[in-house]
Amino acid sequence: MEVGDIHVGKQLACVFTPQGLNPTAAINPFNLADGSVCGTAHFNGGVLVGSGKFFPPATPLATTMLTRPSPDENPRATAPSILYIRNSIPPVPTPIDVVVGDEAGPVGVKMVCSMITVTTQGLSVEIAPLKKSTIGLKKNTGVKSNTGAKQETGVQSQAGAEVRASAKAMAGPMSVSGGTKTPFVSGKIFTGRALGNKAFDIPHPTKENYRLRHVCVEGPENAVYIRGKLDGENAIKLPEYWKGLINYDTISVNLTPFGRKDSLYVKDIQEDRIIISGDHLTNVKCFYQVWADRSGEPLIVEYEGQSPAEYPGDSSSYSIAGYDYDVRS
Repeated sequence: MEVGDIHVGKQLACVFTPQGLNPTAAINPFNLADGSVCGTAHFNGGVLVGSGKFFPPATPLATTMLTRPSPDENPRATAPSILYIRNSIPPVPTPIDVVVGDEAGPVGVKMVCSMITVTTQGLSVEIAPLKKSTIGLKKNTGVKSNTGAKQETGVQSQAGAEVRASAKAMAGPMSVSGGTKTPFVSGKIFTGRALGNKAFDIPHPTKENYRLRHVCVEGPENAVYIRGKLDGENAIKLPEYWKGLINYDTISVNLTPFGRKDSLYVKDIQEDRIIISGDHLTNVKCFYQVWADRSGEPLIVEYEGQSPAEYPGDSSSYSIAGYDYDVRS
């Protein structure tokens, strides 16, 4: 059947029912028990708004798909936006004007954007942890340390930091105009855990116009290390730049023989090498690790305070993940 216009006085129902059975009752969107509500619709299937040629043919992508009408197919159906959400006038905003997922059915969000513009009117950012859950790959979802994809992302709060919660995928520039605030966070947000690899990048201690970058391990000291293999020799060569980097009194050496048993030991520690000896004298076959603490002020491992700003020592040579970096303004 093909008609020009259809007027539905109450509810439009597009609900599949197997042939020979009584029609499946439509569900009104407002969940009222006393029947349908005028101006409502129930689709037990999928809805495509816009031109179908912008989606791959015969490829199920979503139950609701939105795109622009094709100018070739419907030249009069033109508008600047694909989706437009507006509140009542005058507006009475609530925390649940737009809801994406909830505790019963949390969702993942993927965004591939060329631009995001956020215009705020006294934006208030509030992060509430969800109850303990076994949904998905994580045990907990929310702001706690065992969180969703990362404990990060959400709305951007410029009260000194970017607030994140759940997973975020973004590509392209982002601009924010207007004031932002968060009711319980001020200054930088310190998550207490590293986001990715932690590294130090410093001027080279012995070469002018060079820099030195190492990725750090975690431990109660400012440690650096080298590792390698000796096969027929007995000297572990130390990096030349260690002369201006480490405290030689803190060197420790781990040796693992391979191919044969050997009673290996450290015979001597020199400025540029470590001499190893054992049952086979200078014919040493082993893997090695050499650890040393960087020279300078010793690390204060535990201290009283509420944030890294209260560190009692010299913090100028430290970069704290989630406090000095990985917080983007």
